Amino acid sequence: MSKPDKSPSRAPDRGPAPEVSQEPGAQFAALPWRRNAEGQVEVLLITSRETHRWVIPKGWPIKGMDSSHSAAQEAFEEAGVRGKVTKHPVGGYAYDKRLKDGRLQRVRVAVFGLHVDREADAYPELGQREKLWLPPMEAAKKVAEAELMVLLASFNPESNR
Repeated sequence: MSKPDKSPSRAPDRGPAPEVSQEPGAQFAALPWRRNAEGQVEVLLITSRETHRWVIPKGWPIKGMDSSHSAAQEAFEEAGVRGKVTKHPVGGYAYDKRLKDGRLQRVRVAVFGLHVDREADAYPELGQREKLWLPPMEAAKKVAEAELMVLLASFNPESNR
């Protein structure tokens, strides 16, 4: 009688896993928010250009700008929103960014609150992304990154000024 095979079952071979860069990158994001007509807080999500997932505006550091102003500039370029940005991050999250060569790079994102006071009719990425204003708990259900979900679900602009 032969012994049963105790080796773990293997998933179908999909080729080698993408290599993950050991050096994390740093990005800055804005969490745009406003109060609706009923006084309820809403946050702004946008779609990414390539995968069309729901995200918040973010990008690499901009030369000559501090981190909070880099975040605010990304919010304008990607979503056409302007307002008062917090000096310190309201939170952060990490994700794996796929680079052009197929490798993945671990990226840490510092998130700054942006109290939106105006939306532009024209901005650099108009027509390249969708925009959606939602209560923070609903927005949390639409994003893929677990840490961003938690940040959105617990967002309270009164405690982040």
